[in-house]
Amino acid sequence: MKKTNLIVSILALCIISISYGQRRKKNDAEIQPEPIAQTPKLVVGIVVDQMRYDYLTRFWNQYGEGGFKRLVNEGFNCKNNHFNYAPTSTGPGHASVYTGTTPSMHGIIGNDWFDKESGQDVYCAGDDSYTSVGTISDAGQMSPHRMLTTTITDQLRLHTQKRGKVIGVALKDRGAVLPVGHTANAAYWFEGGATGNWITSSYYMETLPQWVTDFNNSNAVEAYKKPWNTLKPIETYAESGLDANNYEGLQKGETSNTFPHDIPSLWDTNGQFGLLRATPYGNSITTDFALAALEGEDLGGDTITDFLAISFSSTDYVGHFYGVNSKEVEDTYLRLDQDLARIFSTLDEKVGEGAYTVFLTADHAAINVPSYLMDSKIPAGYLDMKGVQTKFAEFLQYKYGTTDVVRDLSNYQLFLDHKILANLDIDLDDAQEDIAKELLSYEGIGQVYTAHQMWENEYLEGIPYILQNGYNQKRSGDVLIVPNVGYISYSRTGSTHGSAQIYDTHVPLLFYGKGIKQGSTVNRTEIPDIAPTLAALLGIAFPSGTTGHPIGEVLD
Repeated sequence: MKKTNLIVSILALCIISISYGQRRKKNDAEIQPEPIAQTPKLVVGIVVDQMRYDYLTRFWNQYGEGGFKRLVNEGFNCKNNHFNYAPTSTGPGHASVYTGTTPSMHGIIGNDWFDKESGQDVYCAGDDSYTSVGTISDAGQMSPHRMLTTTITDQLRLHTQKRGKVIGVALKDRGAVLPVGHTANAAYWFEGGATGNWITSSYYMETLPQWVTDFNNSNAVEAYKKPWNTLKPIETYAESGLDANNYEGLQKGETSNTFPHDIPSLWDTNGQFGLLRATPYGNSITTDFALAALEGEDLGGDTITDFLAISFSSTDYVGHFYGVNSKEVEDTYLRLDQDLARIFSTLDEKVGEGAYTVFLTADHAAINVPSYLMDSKIPAGYLDMKGVQTKFAEFLQYKYGTTDVVRDLSNYQLFLDHKILANLDIDLDDAQEDIAKELLSYEGIGQVYTAHQMWENEYLEGIPYILQNGYNQKRSGDVLIVPNVGYISYSRTGSTHGSAQIYDTHVPLLFYGKGIKQGSTVNRTEIPDIAPTLAALLGIAFPSGTTGHPIGEVLD
């Protein structure tokens, strides 16, 4: 009996030991520590110039599986993503995406702006203290020196002791320079004109790398000197308006704004290689060069994270020229979809599927052509700025005895001469308010705010919130003008942007790849959230002026 009990006890202990060991093994597997940071071999930032969010949904059935659909279906889609400042234009847009903040902090308040210290207009990326590299023109005299904060790309360089490479590529100089920050290895942009070359600035290097020279000497760009016809049969483009309409521009020498566009016959009268910017071929050229950079710089070739910033600019040129509802815009996005698929396929092969991280967004959206909206009985119109200036000059002469109290009017901002007002013994705050009230009475102007209001209040929503985020105390003007909803100061053909209205602020934001969840959100996200989200993923410091917040739903 005792022997039987002993055997039973031994068996019980064995079972308990085995069971405990199994549980411990299982528990140990369950509580494996999560990595403190993700280490993709390469981060690819993609900014599509002038991309509205609804271009994703509107052209969805026309897209292939390897471009936009791959990002949406396998990545994370922020459906309610917005710019939280104005002006919504290219320079501020690229700066805000990569700095994690707004013009109030990073200082890029427009593509161009009136500089209150020098009394001159300045360009966001212009810098004549550097020389052009790859051209004899002054098109390479650029640097990021007017951007006051670091970028996520700067932080990556600092974090990796500058071993991680950072390269920027865009047709537009500002689309290449601003994203890669102050410490980049290189930024390259397209000269156009008679050469069709990719160039840079002595801010980055003294001579072009051999791979860039080889690309410029190839016939890669010349191959796009060909007619532009639709990628698919034009009758399938049911997502756009009529091909022949009164809402699109004409290139010099064109008698019709319809397909096909005979690029070779328009070549010499429309800027030669520069003409390609206003076709989808400009995006394909950008893709060709970006893939050459991937190979030439061996990006993603080791375990130290590199960063490739690509900006597709042709979408903006096409949108400005033909308008949001055009067949040309649709065709440009279908071709861009193919270019994206080409990029992702190459990344899979060279860097490795699952070894890289991508985000895609835009630097601003765009309004539908107001003349089209008006013909469709939708409230819209055109702000007559010449008429406004004439009437306003009469007011200034009557009120102050001189028009010299105003130094400049640009980016819907009025810059007053503080010294003249002081000499006239006129209080600055009173002058701002009087002028704001006068401008508010003009047709086409919907709202007006003063610098005093921007200084004294903290706005949390609506148009004033957006204006305040775009207001830089040292650089912005004294009076901020907001046109009526649906109103622009522009030609009656083509679309534009720049306002604080939702048609200019709502843009896509897609994340894909290593460290990214699969899914979507309709919670509001804002452009300055992109950089801190990447910083949290990579485990690096936030850019120095960050005001955005990491989007927790995105991160795996």
